[in-house]
Amino acid sequence: MEDPLDKRNRRRSILAARADMSEDLRRISATSTRELLLDQPWVQMAGLVACYWSISTEPDTHGLVFALWKHGATVMLPVLCEDNDLDWAVYDGPDTLTPGPFGLMEPVDVRRGVDAIRTAALVIVPALAVGRTNGVRLGRGGGSYDRALARVGPNVPTVALLYEDELVDTIPTEAHDQAVRYVARPSGVHAVGATAAQA
Repeated sequence: MEDPLDKRNRRRSILAARADMSEDLRRISATSTRELLLDQPWVQMAGLVACYWSISTEPDTHGLVFALWKHGATVMLPVLCEDNDLDWAVYDGPDTLTPGPFGLMEPVDVRRGVDAIRTAALVIVPALAVGRTNGVRLGRGGGSYDRALARVGPNVPTVALLYEDELVDTIPTEAHDQAVRYVARPSGVHAVGATAAQA
């Protein structure tokens, strides 16, 4: 089990590196990652996608969400519950978002419930880092996405979006940690953890 202090230090270090990135590099990274992800057949075939609306220095998802929606996918975005769990609502264009807590933008559509993610054919989540060998993601520490990922079926592609240097050898696991199956970053889309081992 990882020392919680070490986890906090990792988060601090990655967030500092993200803050130091230029706007141009962030924009170029987002475009490359989006195009590589949209080229994947399992992304193109996904009729219902659970994604997120990026904030601050996170890898930008605004163009990705819009592109998925324009290509005919139904895109659900999270709505933060009081207990930090994630409810879901459908995105219907950039004018259908409203400010939520912590600077998040949330869809105004009817809430589908925390179990709506079970119906998604593709799940795209944020992360600060992911372990190549075990697929475990380092999040911000609230546990929201671990709870959501625990509801996703074993054969559904789950993808964490990262900047280039944030795919690391391994992330030490805790009991609640949920692995992802893929990482998308500017240089490519990579299977990780058990999915990579099966390839």
